[in-house]
Amino acid sequence: MLDPVDADKLVGGMDPALETELAHSSAQGLIARARNQAPSDPALTQRLVELVENEGIETLAQLWARSAADSLPGALWRMYALREWVRRDPRTVAERYKMGERRQEVARVVAGAVDPPGPEEMKALADSVLSGLFTGELDVALERAGAFARILSTGSALDADWLDDVGPTEASRVTRRAESLLSTAEALERAAVSWRRGKLE
Repeated sequence: MLDPVDADKLVGGMDPALETELAHSSAQGLIARARNQAPSDPALTQRLVELVENEGIETLAQLWARSAADSLPGALWRMYALREWVRRDPRTVAERYKMGERRQEVARVVAGAVDPPGPEEMKALADSVLSGLFTGELDVALERAGAFARILSTGSALDADWLDDVGPTEASRVTRRAESLLSTAEALERAAVSWRRGKLE
């Protein structure tokens, strides 16, 4: 999973103010489209839809990667990062999820549309939100993504404990991953609260 430290290493030549404006506009346009709301800039929204259809969501995700955690593009970036980790390393995600769900019963209940919820269900949720097809409540989707990340954080921490006996270097890397996942979970949970209050922009 690409965390904020890795995201900062992405090469970009765009003016930071323009990049921020585009990140926010694209995230708002995507969500407005899913909710059948009139976007503030219909022409921009149409261009974004065409961009996603022609280039894929990865192009928008690059715009969102530097966004603040407490913003809509920042929340969408974190959901995208979770989705990508599931897509790229499904076996590790599934193993750590199983370890974590035993310890995170409350988060597991929030996370799951399927019992037990798992990586594929999270990927499907992220796919629907990021494609602009999600018609449910965004705060619920953000809470579920946060709970999923929290479970993975717990599973990663447990895995790091086991790895400590095998290889301290790998254990340290997995511990950092667990901390990053916990930060992701907290950011997504705060984003859900902000969305309910009408303050997630």
